[in-house]
Amino acid sequence: MSADIVICGLGPAGRALAHRCLVRGMSVLAVDPHPHRRWQATYAAWTDELPPWLDEAAVAATVTEPRAYGHRPHAIPRSYTVMDTGRLQYSLDLTGATVIAGRATALGRHTVTLDSGPTLHAERVIDARGIRRRPGAAEQTAYGLVAEHADRDVPALFMDWRPDNGADPGAARSFLYSIPLGDGRVLFEETCLVGTPPIALRELARRLQHRLRARGVPVRGDEQVERVRFPVTGGAPGARRFGAAGGSMHPATGYSVAAALAAADGIAAGRPGPQLAARTVYRLRQAGLRALLALPPAELPGFFDTFFDLDIELQRAYVSGHADLTGTVTAMTRLFAALPGNTRARLAAATLHFPALSHPGAGSVIME
Repeated sequence: MSADIVICGLGPAGRALAHRCLVRGMSVLAVDPHPHRRWQATYAAWTDELPPWLDEAAVAATVTEPRAYGHRPHAIPRSYTVMDTGRLQYSLDLTGATVIAGRATALGRHTVTLDSGPTLHAERVIDARGIRRRPGAAEQTAYGLVAEHADRDVPALFMDWRPDNGADPGAARSFLYSIPLGDGRVLFEETCLVGTPPIALRELARRLQHRLRARGVPVRGDEQVERVRFPVTGGAPGARRFGAAGGSMHPATGYSVAAALAAADGIAAGRPGPQLAARTVYRLRQAGLRALLALPPAELPGFFDTFFDLDIELQRAYVSGHADLTGTVTAMTRLFAALPGNTRARLAAATLHFPALSHPGAGSVIME
């Protein structure tokens, strides 16, 4: 069996790429162990990251100016979009593709061998299977509840580090992420941005319940639950890898879907983008991840106060500029210079791989 392209993996990245290849008139073979499984996660993105071809029906809600809290409040002057997961999946139409339920056991430049035996042939082979969990790898965890709040003015909180979740003062920190889902629904999610190991889901659930009670948010007990756990490292930019497998996952935030959507057209057209710049930015972000993991829990809110004080274009460069080497370096340099001296010392040691100076309790750092 042969085609113009074989895409292994039909998560958001692989499905988006397959869809854009079909739009270009290409023949597509798509391989996934469960190709028709419905997506359950909530996906969101900065609005300016989303490609113009995305179906408007896939948008559930848009927040003009989300808020963040470290020790003090911040208004983020950048529109934030929450996707309707079901409509997003449906809008990435695969009509015309040959979809195979199976696992790829070997990927070559022009061939894919399936666990059932057959070998597929194509001009191009793309690995979009995401990142596998590995012992000791940094992971993000979150526990969320979907509540009905049509009659309440619930603010959109991108990241809220205020200490009203009942956690011990010296424990690994987590923050609240709350966003509208449309139709009067709101997702409240207690999030461990990244940890090695991350905060357990049961502890995040306890913290979320405590935080919601402290803020007077009613919880009936029958709310839809969202559980999140995934690795944030393991992929790397490459011409034959795409999505999280290809380094689009930001290791210090866990965001990847918008980057994959935005890049899908270029990959479909055979334009992989500036690989050298992307690889360098990815290594810088890995250094940023090590820096976060080195910070004591008490210093995290102040760190993010400093980050959200940066000019929005510098925030955008670090969070969204996957091949913006100049912007990434400038953002990291400005952030470093604005931090207190003791925090700068920890970050420098972690970035340069001096583990003796890192904080002993930083194995479960948090962020969103």
